[in-house]
Amino acid sequence: MAVTPPAAPSAPAPALAASPARGAVRAAAPAPPPAAAFTAPPPAAVSGPAVSPAGEEAGSGDRGGGVVRLAGPVPGALAHRYAALPPPLRVALAALRLEVLLGDPRDAANPYSLPALTSAPAAAGSAACAGSAASAGAGQGWDGRAGVLLTAAGLGQVCAADQRVRALRPLLRRDLALGHAAGRWGGPGMPPARRVRGQDGESCPVSSPVPAALLGPAALVAAAGSVLRQAALTVAGRGSGEPALRQWQPVLAAAFADLLACESLTCVALRRPAAPAPGPGAGPGPGAGAGLLGAVAGYVVPTVLADVLAQLGLVLAECGHGPASTGGGMLAKLTGDLPLAGVDAAGAAHWQARLARALPALAAEEPRTAHRGPLPAPFRLADPPAPAPAGDIAAAGGQEGGHTPDGHGHEPGGLEPGGYGVGGDSVVLSGLLRAGAARADGADGADTGRAALGALARRLLTEQRALRRPCRTAGADPGAVAARALADRQALLWLAAAVLGVREAADDGRGLFLGGTHWALLALSGIAGRLGVPLPGPAPDPRVPVWAELADRVRRGVDCDVYATRLLW
Repeated sequence: MAVTPPAAPSAPAPALAASPARGAVRAAAPAPPPAAAFTAPPPAAVSGPAVSPAGEEAGSGDRGGGVVRLAGPVPGALAHRYAALPPPLRVALAALRLEVLLGDPRDAANPYSLPALTSAPAAAGSAACAGSAASAGAGQGWDGRAGVLLTAAGLGQVCAADQRVRALRPLLRRDLALGHAAGRWGGPGMPPARRVRGQDGESCPVSSPVPAALLGPAALVAAAGSVLRQAALTVAGRGSGEPALRQWQPVLAAAFADLLACESLTCVALRRPAAPAPGPGAGPGPGAGAGLLGAVAGYVVPTVLADVLAQLGLVLAECGHGPASTGGGMLAKLTGDLPLAGVDAAGAAHWQARLARALPALAAEEPRTAHRGPLPAPFRLADPPAPAPAGDIAAAGGQEGGHTPDGHGHEPGGLEPGGYGVGGDSVVLSGLLRAGAARADGADGADTGRAALGALARRLLTEQRALRRPCRTAGADPGAVAARALADRQALLWLAAAVLGVREAADDGRGLFLGGTHWALLALSGIAGRLGVPLPGPAPDPRVPVWAELADRVRRGVDCDVYATRLLW
């Protein structure tokens, strides 16, 4: 799915705007280039559907608002053109609408362009920039503008948490502060989500399908991916003429693998039907480790990506991209917005303390056997999200992450027996680590990548076993340095397990990059390095194929996400 140049001077310029009755302002986003379209492969494109205003299905006609005409595949295939792991059609259309509304990110006159967003002051400047995006929107601030923008894009029809994040990604990857604010939007006519139940970091946005603990990490992953793209574009474009830049290829490959690892964990957490987490005073016992994936993501994603952003800053500086450049400005703006989104060091420390309190329960729940049978639904990113069990929804007040059970309280798509229930997070993730380690003994000697991945998983499993005894007594003083260090190590091991699960689920015979071993081996090597665990014997260097994938993506206009989403601009 590529963006084609104008077919002819008379080609109409596509436009997307809500009808005046909905309060949308056309000036909020400039029209995209004439005849910008997703097209089918040669020899010829088939006339495709119109991306209609909010509330209309593709091809249902214009009901007073403008439309975006996309030349390309029929509706049933559009989502498959949109990403290697396609979303539901409604999600793909909502994301395309939003991307067109935001306009060309390279046009400095566009208030939602990268130059305009990065020129605003950090954090507070995001709301000011968005609030001045259109004259009719003046005075509303970003919260008011978000409702108009996202309603026009049809985001109110996307209720599942992971799919809402996918539809929001065009905005998330442009600006962390804007994306975080938009993620709190609950739907058409709804005010911005407010927070309830205790501390800001631990509460949930009312009316928003994206849990508060995962909103910041999801936005950070997308925004960091944009900075990675800028750095990779520079190195890939100038590397042939400037050999000195090639030294940064392995650095960017490792950053890409870390980003995929963090997004894998975040996606699994978003797709996991959340169960009510135990209170701070809950002691060890069955189920005390339930619902901790959000806490793990809230801690480990900002921690790992802080290292990634530092590496990207070094690459950009060495390539001559200072703070005045687009890439340098994006990185500076992103760094300044971290506290606003709750993904700075203070936010990570909050979730680290939460994990430290749960360590005794996690040690008690750890399985002694490898995970067997099909992978649980949250790891199968290509499948529709499974709804929450009826008990979880009732305990959450009737709604949890936009998931609703079927009429019989069952889960269509099927969470496997023993997959996710009370305490399922720690059990399944630890079981996946054991399963990955078990494959080291049965790996085909000719498949060096799988053998190396299994050997590395076995080394991490040894670390997991060594943590069991000290974790049993760590909860006595969760604020102690030792308890926080144990929580850090446990979170990194869960990150490794999420990588193994997502990679295995994507290894379905289609030859997807996500199903290969290179990125997973590189991500697990980085995790082992952070743990101080020595790597097993000789293994193939995965950095070359991972860099080749990253360079190919930036040349073809494909995002740096786990879904391999094609970009409109």
